[in-house]
Amino acid sequence: MSLIVQKYGGTSVADLERIRNVAKRIAKTYEQGHQVVVILSAMAGITDHLIDMARDVTESPDKRELDVLLATGEQTTSALLAMTLKSMKYPAQSLLGHQAEVLTDHSYGNARIIDIRAEKIKELLSDRQIVVVAGFQGCDPDGNITTLGRGGSDTSAVAIAAAVNADVCEIYTDVDGIYTADPNICDKARKLSVISYDEMLNMASLGAKVLQIRSVGFAKKYNIPVHVRSSFTEEEGTMVVNENSGMERLIVSSVTHDKNQARITLKKVPDQPGVAAKIFTPIAEEGIVVDMIIQNTRAGGKTDLTFTVPRVNYKSALKMQKKIAEEIGAEDVFGDENIAKVSVVGVGMRDHSGVASTMFTALAKENINIMMISTSEIRISCVIEEKYTELAVRVLHTAFGLDKE
Repeated sequence: MSLIVQKYGGTSVADLERIRNVAKRIAKTYEQGHQVVVILSAMAGITDHLIDMARDVTESPDKRELDVLLATGEQTTSALLAMTLKSMKYPAQSLLGHQAEVLTDHSYGNARIIDIRAEKIKELLSDRQIVVVAGFQGCDPDGNITTLGRGGSDTSAVAIAAAVNADVCEIYTDVDGIYTADPNICDKARKLSVISYDEMLNMASLGAKVLQIRSVGFAKKYNIPVHVRSSFTEEEGTMVVNENSGMERLIVSSVTHDKNQARITLKKVPDQPGVAAKIFTPIAEEGIVVDMIIQNTRAGGKTDLTFTVPRVNYKSALKMQKKIAEEIGAEDVFGDENIAKVSVVGVGMRDHSGVASTMFTALAKENINIMMISTSEIRISCVIEEKYTELAVRVLHTAFGLDKE
């Protein structure tokens, strides 16, 4: 008998008929003798609807009260699923985040999990109950309801799987696994049977939206196997596992892309100690994530500094940098929103040469100019013009042999 945590996303529980289908799948797992903990998202579109309602009340909703409101989405689906299971004569009980003892910090809207005691979950499991937990939510040390940010139900699921020492965490979504590229733009993309935590972490950070990056971090830290699969088919999906679990080490396992990028350049910045801190500290204080940074030294003690930020933060970051440029004596500040980042990821890069050369040559053959480059042990990313994104993904997919079965 295994202990299985199953998480169902918003599209999987979008209406009562889909909730019934989810209940049948859970019942089948339970009938096989497994212990089952279920983590649920809100119905598709409900969270956005609740946010819109709050903004109809006030342009700047109080963050604490907004979390109280948003948590009702997952509360609804959890109760409905538990009712459905009980109507099918299966023992089930729903728990909210605080009842499952999901303890977080005080950061409303994007809280971090501090601890999951899960005593109530374990008690119900020992009584052979199906435990249905509202995802995306927890409570801070003062008992206030908090939410974990977009994709937070994935994080809830893996964290709870770690807390109850689950054998596997199954993430059910509207896609049937993790692909070598986005199949919507690359018709030769193939579903991967297995991928490492590190590869998935990089893919999630580089634009792949199948798994929330914090959930992958939890899975790696506690060595929880994660099975990404569709709630609409019975097909096996993709296992996200430890690199040392016998998986094949592909040189490149995937090509990812991210159009949610913008770049900002400060021209002729004084090349002096402390200047970089003056540029990036205000950005950090605003919670803006800086990704790639390139510095080009000029003659005469000057340098050009270019960095990328999420497109949603572009205007505020650019305005901030124009003010900073005046303070530090930089000549000019300008930016560009019409960019994208394409990346190749693979654990096999650690012990293979020529990956960068293959990538740059493939892009050059299509006359795609590379504006910025960043690398890590298992990743190479290039910033290009946005209009070439789909072409670049397809070209790189072919260049690294990912078209082949």
